[in-house]
Amino acid sequence: MPNVPAATVNDIPADVTLLDVREQNEWDAGHAPDALHIPMGELAGRLDELPSDQDVYVICRSGGRSARVTAYLNGNGWDATNVDGGMQSWHAAGKAMVSESQTEPQVI
Repeated sequence: MPNVPAATVNDIPADVTLLDVREQNEWDAGHAPDALHIPMGELAGRLDELPSDQDVYVICRSGGRSARVTAYLNGNGWDATNVDGGMQSWHAAGKAMVSESQTEPQVI
């Protein structure tokens, strides 16, 4: 399965979709700017929201859920790459994050 370490993901190219598959409360606490949010449990019913003409980087909290989603997407016609280390590594590397609340973005 294709993997890219979160710490090495610099700017997401315009032709790549960053898909965050964490739960709503995790997303609300902090996420990467411009990411697309579809929780893992809802993905099968929302595949039409994923662009079929772009590569997809898949991210979760630590890399486990995103690895499963990456395998699923690759088996169904997408070019998907797991962001290894997830949002924990993203945050630790000092990458940009935003929050849906009034608090400082965090990874929960």
